[in-house]
Amino acid sequence: MAEKRHTSTHYGKELRNIKEGLIYLGAMVEKAIECAIRALVNRDTELARKVICDDGEIDQLDVKIEEKCIRILALRQPAARDLRFITTAIKINGHLERIGDMAVNIAEKAIILSEEPPIKPYIDIPRMAEVARGMIKESLDAFVHEKTSLAQKVRSDDEIIDNLNEQVFRELLTYMMEDPRKIHRALIIMQISKSLERISDHAVGIADMVVYMVTGKIVRHAPVCKNVE
Repeated sequence: MAEKRHTSTHYGKELRNIKEGLIYLGAMVEKAIECAIRALVNRDTELARKVICDDGEIDQLDVKIEEKCIRILALRQPAARDLRFITTAIKINGHLERIGDMAVNIAEKAIILSEEPPIKPYIDIPRMAEVARGMIKESLDAFVHEKTSLAQKVRSDDEIIDNLNEQVFRELLTYMMEDPRKIHRALIIMQISKSLERISDHAVGIADMVVYMVTGKIVRHAPVCKNVE
């Protein structure tokens, strides 16, 4: 039996506006990550400060999207699939806003490190950022196209980030043991790596909500190999 959905044209437009807002917010946080990492690698403090400043726009859009979702809940009283859509949208909105905060954290650390001599060329950190950005894009694509298989891929890709984070930790630990003067810089880079790991966790959180929206199943504590389709 098909799930009941509203048929109002205006209501459908409201839902599309929310979806489009989340796509735009996703693009904003992806750009914030890219710019924060570029600022780190190139020691570009001006770009890092721009990332910090632009976070205000991310916060404003986050509030607007949440207000639209709450308005629909209050006035439309959505049921079944539409209710899951609104619930998912609110959760995704929160994940994206927190990803923006992580980009700001990275930018702040980039400013600090720009005043210190580099420990070594950045290799794994940019790789982590690229994978994390891809996870965000794929999780939102899964949301737009309602593809649980793509959401499951995002959940699987989280292991790549975890492995890289562990590799960064081990390498920096070696540097700290060999030269105590590098401890401060190494700890800051570890924090950047941890921020990227948390970004990937938020992308997984988005993917989990997509699975819930499409199937009604809650999988955030399920093994990655679990078949959810």
